[in-house]
Amino acid sequence: MNNIRNFCIIAHVDHGKSTLADRMLEITNTVDKRKMKAQILDKMDLERERGITIKLAPVNMEYQGYKLNLIDTPGHVDFSYEVSRSLAAVEGAVLLVDATQGVQAQTLANLYLALEQNLEIIPVVNKIDLPAADVEGTKESLAKLLGCNPEEIIEASGKTGQGVTDILEAVIKRVPSPNSHDFDKNSPTPPNPGVLRALIFDSVFDEYRGVVAYVRVADGEIKKGEKIKMLATKAESEALEVGFFKPDYLPAPALATGQIGYIVTGLKTVEECKVGDTVTALAPYPLSRGAGEGKERSDGVRALPGYKEVKPMVFAGIFCKEGNEYEELRDSIGKLKLTDASLQYEPEHSQALGFGFRCGFLGLLHLEIIQERLRREFNLELVVTTPSVAYQVTKSNGEELVVRSALELPDPAQIKEILEPWVSLDVVAPKDYLGAIMKLVQEKRGLYKNTEYLGERQTILHYEMPMSTILTDFYDKIKSATSGYASLSYDFLDYRPAEVVRLDIMVAEELIEPLSVIVYKDEAFRRGRAIVESLKETLPPQMFMVKLQAAVGGKIIAAERLAALRKDVTAKLYGGDVTRKRKLLEKQKKGKKKMAAMGKGKVDIPPAVFLAVLKK
Repeated sequence: MNNIRNFCIIAHVDHGKSTLADRMLEITNTVDKRKMKAQILDKMDLERERGITIKLAPVNMEYQGYKLNLIDTPGHVDFSYEVSRSLAAVEGAVLLVDATQGVQAQTLANLYLALEQNLEIIPVVNKIDLPAADVEGTKESLAKLLGCNPEEIIEASGKTGQGVTDILEAVIKRVPSPNSHDFDKNSPTPPNPGVLRALIFDSVFDEYRGVVAYVRVADGEIKKGEKIKMLATKAESEALEVGFFKPDYLPAPALATGQIGYIVTGLKTVEECKVGDTVTALAPYPLSRGAGEGKERSDGVRALPGYKEVKPMVFAGIFCKEGNEYEELRDSIGKLKLTDASLQYEPEHSQALGFGFRCGFLGLLHLEIIQERLRREFNLELVVTTPSVAYQVTKSNGEELVVRSALELPDPAQIKEILEPWVSLDVVAPKDYLGAIMKLVQEKRGLYKNTEYLGERQTILHYEMPMSTILTDFYDKIKSATSGYASLSYDFLDYRPAEVVRLDIMVAEELIEPLSVIVYKDEAFRRGRAIVESLKETLPPQMFMVKLQAAVGGKIIAAERLAALRKDVTAKLYGGDVTRKRKLLEKQKKGKKKMAAMGKGKVDIPPAVFLAVLKK
């Protein structure tokens, strides 16, 4: 194990992780030059087009007699748990910072995750070849952040290859071997020696071989054909194949302690093989010592620390534009679920949009990726409702429930307390924009904590905010307020009391369920007024007058009237007494009243109108 180095690359989105990994693969001759292409570790077309890493990618390299195991991690906040499990599988991290953009929000978030795992940090300033690069300023900010000497920071260019060999040599010299990694340092009892334990830091679904687990072997050895068990999900299977990443699968006889590789499990869904779980051999080991307080497994194998269930934070309804495509949508989401254990969904029906699904996502980027994959891979045109968060509601009788949409919110008289999720928010921006950022965050109910300065120009503002306030347009507004220079990251904090109400929208005195939203009590009037005015502008006129109303708990708080589309029934009259005209108009008026009374006055809202209101 002394010649093994396990490390990962962490950075903000678009700071050059995948390009740097490309140069490492070229220098170590891991990939044949004929097969080499840009962003070779990014498998999805979506990743290549957007220039971001959505799914982590491991690769095994050899350099100067050392075996270097690299994990290229995602940079977005939505996948921070996946990043944290990747960091738990290695001993070192290359912290990459773009010389043209400097330290940004996700740089900090990923650095904090790495420091929690006590990893050796190798700071690197990337893209030094660009004309706009501020190498010295970036090194100064990074040195202040890490508390190190600027001379220790490596200058590199993933595009030209400059400095990449220096990074590889720093990994060999500074990153400790797997011998030093003590997975059980906080445990009161030692693990059973020689018993297989492997940490799953990712899993993918292969259509022909089932789930493939990406693992770091902590103890013992796993060979092809051995029976295996997942300790958290209790799933049992067989290691159909084990091997390494080159970067394609390269079968091997076994994976030993300290190595990073894959296990073909043959399991049918990734839910049975979740990120953070522990793989062990299915064998009759003796009971362990001190099996108390739930810290030991009944078969004598203790799970590796850190596993937790990933919970969706953002919820939205997904519907097809064409109502007859529901079965295709159901099958398509089911196939995506095979490859993405964090996606949750359940059937939902909307009066305006028909049958669809209420889906749970890790964040807005996760939602956007799923939506785009459904469109590209399954050729579906979708309607996605406004994203919302999950509220914890305590009723007067003590019953507790989780509310993911406005329609699930109980009557106000039955509610004792409502809790909403809060996040800790970090905003990194030039100090010239401090006033604009503070004003915007204050409007969004943010609580200011403190400000840090990185060098002469960059600042970090720390806030606590309700998650619901950053879901819709907060990112766009903060980019606009800072001329595009700001970056932000957030992490779930806790649940706190919230004064929110259900805002109902009624058209022709009929409740339009998809337009119901959960809003803050003091914002209900403004939101209700905006929605009914939008409906008045976009809804086609009907043959009768239509009432447009916004209500909270049965009380109307905003209203508009859509004038009737009137047929000119007096057009056939030429002269004569005015009473003839009045008679026809009265007859028309009675007919419209009768139409509304008989229920024929129902208003059908076209999808285009519905979408226009949702966007506003």
